[in-house]
Amino acid sequence: MPVINLRTHYPHYKEDIFIEVSDEVAEVILLSIRQKNNYDRRMYRYKAHYSLDVGDGIEHDALYSAPSPEEILMQKTSLEQLYDALHHLPDKQAHRVHAHYILGENKAQIAKCEGISGSCICGSVQSGVKNLRRYFEQKKWLP
Repeated sequence: MPVINLRTHYPHYKEDIFIEVSDEVAEVILLSIRQKNNYDRRMYRYKAHYSLDVGDGIEHDALYSAPSPEEILMQKTSLEQLYDALHHLPDKQAHRVHAHYILGENKAQIAKCEGISGSCICGSVQSGVKNLRRYFEQKKWLP
């Protein structure tokens, strides 16, 4: 019969206490030790030291950094320039370019809403982008 030290398995024991256990109990103890070691090794290997399910913001902080005031100002300026350029397009082109690129609708959805063919939408969006490029080049905002 195997002999185990209770101090190695129970941290509250302050001195060594050896007892004899049956073979089945010794196997279960050895299996649990191996499972714990494997779990710790996987945690270390895959850098899973933090749980993403906790909700304490670790995953958000790791993925997203807060924009600086300069970046916020540049984004705001860029959006203002983009909307200014969209106002210089014909109404249908402006609506279709806005729906496709800013709202994220695909061209088939836009065509279905307007009741026209998809090729007409494709041509209109391409023309709108071309007109936007021309507008930005005239304003010297694009190289």
